[in-house]
Amino acid sequence: MAPQREWFEKDYYKTLGVPSSATAKEITSAYRKLAKKHHPDTNPGGEETFKEISAAYDVLGDAERRKEYDEVRTMGPAAGAGGFPGGFGGGGNYRVEDMGDLGDLFGGLFGRGRRGGGTAGPQRGADVEAELHLSFEDAVSGVTTSVNVTTDARCHTCAGSGSAPGTRPAACPMCGGTGSLQDNQGLFSLSQICPQCSGRGTVVTNPCPTCGGSGVEHRNRSVKVRIPAGVEAGQRIRVKGRGAAGRNGGPSGDLYVVVHVSRDKVFGRRGRNLTLTVPVSYAEAALGTTLTVPTLAGPVTLRVPAGTPTGRTFRVKGRGVPAGKKSATGDLLVTVEVSVPAVLTDDQRAAVEALAKVIEPPTRDALGV
Repeated sequence: MAPQREWFEKDYYKTLGVPSSATAKEITSAYRKLAKKHHPDTNPGGEETFKEISAAYDVLGDAERRKEYDEVRTMGPAAGAGGFPGGFGGGGNYRVEDMGDLGDLFGGLFGRGRRGGGTAGPQRGADVEAELHLSFEDAVSGVTTSVNVTTDARCHTCAGSGSAPGTRPAACPMCGGTGSLQDNQGLFSLSQICPQCSGRGTVVTNPCPTCGGSGVEHRNRSVKVRIPAGVEAGQRIRVKGRGAAGRNGGPSGDLYVVVHVSRDKVFGRRGRNLTLTVPVSYAEAALGTTLTVPTLAGPVTLRVPAGTPTGRTFRVKGRGVPAGKKSATGDLLVTVEVSVPAVLTDDQRAAVEALAKVIEPPTRDALGV
């Protein structure tokens, strides 16, 4: 991927609030916290901030892109202004804003660049973003599904060759099929991309009627996506090479799937732990009881000791969100809540009044009243 102008102008580490020495795990953790805080679904008006956070993670969350970003940032002042230290040949600086990417700069110096306003050589396809709505169960257990995207895709008629069915691209007459032109100048031999075939070595003589010879068409397509177990709302899943098709033989971009998760009627979620609130009567809390509570893998029994106060939480080990190879499965956190009836029968009222006579109310000295 060619370095982008924004890489010079924006400090992605600052956007995510992490140092440049942060580990991949720290970067992912910082992104998830910020994405959850600024996601448009929970924070209306935070679209721009969410986009900036996502753009930063697109680069820093990918090891190869992060390496390129770090290398590019060392070539000019950190704020994105300025140019290359010392310039070239001892004279002047080449400012970042004067070039679309580094390929334009070096292409201009050595005779390999643009012609007729188009970029010579293969071009990587654009990255694409799609949204996916999952049920709580699918997000917890993981699922393989499909998303529909409308992008530039390889032409279905010519399979991306650009030539009409039954024909093939011909060798470029200007470069003889090599894709480059040699310019011998005494001690130096300079090479430049062939302007007629843009470095492919072939030219389309009978253009495909569907794509007009470009090899790509704009259409809707279905992309299969594997969602890992334990995915959280707002998380972005990268599907490499399934974005828009590249041009002139360039690679396809990536597809980023933004996940939305529905609420569950029974369980809540706190990271990899599931949460559950269970009502109990005053008698059960005071005398103790055994409860049957649901889990993702079937019901289990839970012993509630005598004298349990309302709001106490019990942990059921290993009954939370399944984990991948690098982390442990979460737990089920069961909170008991003493249920107080809004209306009492005559017998119930008599029993409660009798109980009140033999149980002293709690002291309230700490209230200072």
